Amino acid sequence: MLSALLYDTALALGERRGMAAHRRALLAQLHGRVLEVGAGTGLNLRHYPAGVDLELTEPDPAMAARLRRRHQRAVIPAPAEALPFADGSFDAVVSTMVLCTVGDPEAAVAELRRVLRPGGRLVFIEHVRASAGRLARWQDRLVRPWSRVAAGCRCNQPTLELLRAAGLTVTARDAAWRGMPALVRPLVVGEARA
Repeated sequence: MLSALLYDTALALGERRGMAAHRRALLAQLHGRVLEVGAGTGLNLRHYPAGVDLELTEPDPAMAARLRRRHQRAVIPAPAEALPFADGSFDAVVSTMVLCTVGDPEAAVAELRRVLRPGGRLVFIEHVRASAGRLARWQDRLVRPWSRVAAGCRCNQPTLELLRAAGLTVTARDAAWRGMPALVRPLVVGEARA
């Protein structure tokens, strides 16, 4: 199991090789009331613009404790499938490397949509199943062992399909998570709207 203590170390090379730039570009455009679901150890926090009214959730107690210690921020211990907020509470919801780890991805996407205000945006960076070929076959074969060592992460998650099935309009671009194992290298970066 990838612990909170090792999480940042495990992701450090990927951050230096482009993930930090993806985070910065995606989050710099946000304003108003923003919810980050599954905030982990707080890797996104330095990329939010000043003035954003930010709420953070993180269901893993060790990750939440590390985030609180490092960033002196309140963290709500809520899973993505059961968010403790009223309908239409947020101008934007942020999901980075979350939808691969939730127990019920369909319920999580429904909750993310529920807490968005009309016209709000779900912005995301998620690693996904490769579109085809050898890598996709390896992701399918290795999903169980990978999940055991990577905190429940499913390396073959069809994230864009989940978002579209929830009735969201998705705009996304393909990217690569350089510096990380091939199983989690295919990324999608984008936004979804109701």
